Amino acid sequence: MSELRWDAAESWPVTKTEDLHRDGWVVALRADWINRPEHLDEEPFRRLVVEHPGAAVVLALDEDERALVITQYRHPAKRRFVELPAGLIDYPGEDPLDVAVRELREEVAHEAAEWTPLLSTYATPGITEEIHHFFLARGLTATDRDGFELEHEEAEMTIHWVPFEELLEAVLSGRATDSPVVQAVLAYDALKSRGRV
Repeated sequence: MSELRWDAAESWPVTKTEDLHRDGWVVALRADWINRPEHLDEEPFRRLVVEHPGAAVVLALDEDERALVITQYRHPAKRRFVELPAGLIDYPGEDPLDVAVRELREEVAHEAAEWTPLLSTYATPGITEEIHHFFLARGLTATDRDGFELEHEEAEMTIHWVPFEELLEAVLSGRATDSPVVQAVLAYDALKSRGRV
């Protein structure tokens, strides 16, 4: 058995790339033909890649350990989910913390005095480069949306305060199934129990 190496950047040789879908929206789909390193004589194999800019997710907690959540309809899953404020990285190199600050304001009309990074995770690395950056926000105050207009699914969002322990139980019982919610809640609970947040 070889020695375990934790996650690390690595790039295999790409011999050909083909765009399968690309427009002005969030994601694009391409096919890459790649080789294993040190095996360039082998026939390249095809892998599909969903290009995605990444996102920031905010677990916002007030002084009573209540989480600020939304409910939102998601058409691909044909479900309404309990979610956390979150949003896309709008341009390459945008600081995920800036995204988190913006989304907390635009989606739920709040600001935070304290920001703590929780973790960053790849959504589904077998098919996409999408990465989620999770932040804990504290010292919350209500504000305006700075002119941001909710439209489409966001126009039907509802905003709620829920005790963190209730949100944790909803995750553990399978009543809250949105992946970013599950990750943020479990990460915060684990870090809190270790005295790290």
